[in-house]
Amino acid sequence: MSRHPRLAAVAIATAALAVLAAGPVSAGEPTVSDPRIVAHFDFDAGQTPENIALEPDGSADLTFAFAHQVARVTRAGATTVLATLPAVANPQTPNIGAAITTGIARAHDGTLYVGYATGTAENGIWRIAPDGGAPEQIAQLPADAFPNGLALDERCGTLYTADSARGVVWRVPLDGDAPAVWATGAALRPTAALPFGANGLKIHDGAVWVSNTARGTLLRVPFAEDRTAGPIETRATGLEGVDDFAFTGHGDTVLAALNTPNKLELVRHDGTHKTVLTAADGLDNPTSVAVRAKTVHVPSAAYFDTTAPDPNLLLARISRNKL
Repeated sequence: MSRHPRLAAVAIATAALAVLAAGPVSAGEPTVSDPRIVAHFDFDAGQTPENIALEPDGSADLTFAFAHQVARVTRAGATTVLATLPAVANPQTPNIGAAITTGIARAHDGTLYVGYATGTAENGIWRIAPDGGAPEQIAQLPADAFPNGLALDERCGTLYTADSARGVVWRVPLDGDAPAVWATGAALRPTAALPFGANGLKIHDGAVWVSNTARGTLLRVPFAEDRTAGPIETRATGLEGVDDFAFTGHGDTVLAALNTPNKLELVRHDGTHKTVLTAADGLDNPTSVAVRAKTVHVPSAAYFDTTAPDPNLLLARISRNKL
């Protein structure tokens, strides 16, 4: 099977991004240990995990990008397909040309929200009910938009999604109102060398945080009092090939998936960072991260592995350094 076209330019262009920053181990900062792969997926069937949301029992809900599926993986590695997004006859997804499922967010009642990048009328955000059933499109985005990282502000009934092609953040109300661009700026945009800008997205401590793959940065966009976007702050640089990320629960400390370098990066509150997992631990183009209690979950999609692609889900232990 030929290589999937998603982010075909990344493998070349990211080599020009900045070198990873490094720093000494800080007292009390999280450490990551005991990595183990709990599930392997079928690359040729398109089971390339792109994003992750966690269930209360620790199971992981994954989007399989090129299979157009959402699957649930138990902590023991058993995998069940929950839903399949509708096939698109002639996808025109920006920079890729193939339809893919992208970000995922979970509501407290078990409803799942999923990004579907197609470049057609199906482009936008889809909902999967807690009891299953056919996925339903709840928001349509322009054909030239690329919905990627996704987060839910359940209190305000709003989803936020990073648009990797336009380099903006969209606000998607759950009440049926039309989506609107929430944040814009050069820091969110792609570059001429790499056409994937804003990528991962999380809501944390009064702000929307966004990674920019093209620029290798982690950004913070604070909420103003009226919930509009405040000035964009750059919180870390030198994150080559950064995809999605998660907060560790220790303030603003982040674990970021560096896709093409095959690394999981610990990003400290001051922007310095260090590598905590690599390909030697089982990473194969990691795409996203989730943290629950003492466990970190890292899906790998194997997008650029030309020898023995191994899309998988890796679990590891996260704990606080006692130095």
